[in-house]
Amino acid sequence: MAKTNKYNFSFTGFSLRTNEMAKVAKAMNVGLPIVMVDFGDGNRNTGQRRLVEIKKRLKQFTEREFELFLSGDFGTQKQLAFLSVCKSHKFIRDFVVEVLREKLLVFDYQITEGDYISFYRRKLELHPEMENLTDRTQSAIRQVTFKILEEAGIIDNVKNKMIQPQLLDANVVNTIASDNKQWLKVFFMSDMDIENIN
Repeated sequence: MAKTNKYNFSFTGFSLRTNEMAKVAKAMNVGLPIVMVDFGDGNRNTGQRRLVEIKKRLKQFTEREFELFLSGDFGTQKQLAFLSVCKSHKFIRDFVVEVLREKLLVFDYQITEGDYISFYRRKLELHPEMENLTDRTQSAIRQVTFKILEEAGIIDNVKNKMIQPQLLDANVVNTIASDNKQWLKVFFMSDMDIENIN
C-alpha cells in the first residue's frame, strides 16, 4: 500500500473563525501577546487549544499570503483562512478537491450524504489512523467539515449543502500561485485555468 500522510483532525475543535485568525495574525505581526481566554469563550484550556490551532494555520502561509491576509478585506481573509485550513488538514483538502471540485466541474452542485460517506469510506482504507475514531469523533469531523465549508462560502449552508462557485480576486490568485498553483484547486479552478496562470 502506498504511504500516505496521516490525517490530522484537530480542526474538530475549531471551525474557520476568520475574525479570530485575523486578530492573532495582527498581534503576531506587531509582537503583541495574545490572550488565550479570548478564544475559549471564557475557558482558558479551550482558548489554549484554539490558539494552537490558529497558529498552526497561520504557519501554513507563505510570507506573501500572510501579508495579504493582514491587509486584505474580509472576503480575501476568508479565502486565505480556508486555504490555510486546507493546507493544515489534508482531509478537508481531499474532500474539496476529490469530491466537491469534481462535482462542480460537471455542473453538479448538490452534495449528498452518500458523497460524504463514500469519500469517508475510501479514506478509511488508506488511513489506518481513522479506524479507531469513535462515533462521536466521526460525527464531529463531519459536522465541522461542513461548518468550515459554510463559513468559507464553499457551500451555501450546512442544511442544503449546495456548492458555491468561487470568485477569486487576481491578487489572491497570484499570491496563491506564487506558492503552488495546485492550491487553487480548493477554489474549484479548472486544470486549464491553473495552467494558464503565468
